[in-house]
Amino acid sequence: MTGEPSLSIIIPVLDEAATIVAALQAVAPLRARGTEVVVVDGGSADGTAALAAPLADRVIASARGRAMQMNAGAAVARGDVLMFLHADTRLPADADRLIRDGLARSRRGWGRFDVAIAGTHRLLPFVAASMNTRSRLTGITTGDQAMFSTRDAFATAGGFPAIALMEDIELARRLKRVSPPLCLRARVTTSGRRWERRGVARTILLMWRLRLAYYFGASPEDLARRYQ
Repeated sequence: MTGEPSLSIIIPVLDEAATIVAALQAVAPLRARGTEVVVVDGGSADGTAALAAPLADRVIASARGRAMQMNAGAAVARGDVLMFLHADTRLPADADRLIRDGLARSRRGWGRFDVAIAGTHRLLPFVAASMNTRSRLTGITTGDQAMFSTRDAFATAGGFPAIALMEDIELARRLKRVSPPLCLRARVTTSGRRWERRGVARTILLMWRLRLAYYFGASPEDLARRYQ
């Protein structure tokens, strides 16, 4: 609509052939309403880029690393508002309207959605509720929550830091200096595959240990090795 800020969705991928078509089909209605979709491939060996090409506005190659890929996508995106979306995360049907209206009403520079985690384990709803509550209390956002930012706020924050892990946490810290986050209660749905694959309780403990270590000065490279 005339006068509304334009939205670009940036999706970093690496060997996502099994999920990328479904991911892009899910955002097709937003794209039909004018949202730009940029896929940034970090060197996939499974044909991800070729599968994405017919379903995105742009597919570009980047050095591997989620932070570098998202920065590369932001550099070529045309939107006034940038959203960073994981390939295994699904947006609410009206995500574009919620972002535009929410930013305009709140006059904030960035934000995120609440999250739900798809899966069968009984602890996953607790994990999602904990993530949402922690984020609302601290203003810190994770990539699973579909972080979005105005282009100006993203530039002021310096983009994603080129670190191996915790790039979303660090960007959220920087964006908090621009404004508090807009915490949308509408939920994105992300896959619970990594929790279920590693064990839900074990993954919760691992992520808390990694975050505490990061807060106390551990290097992101060391944390990435521990995460892997």
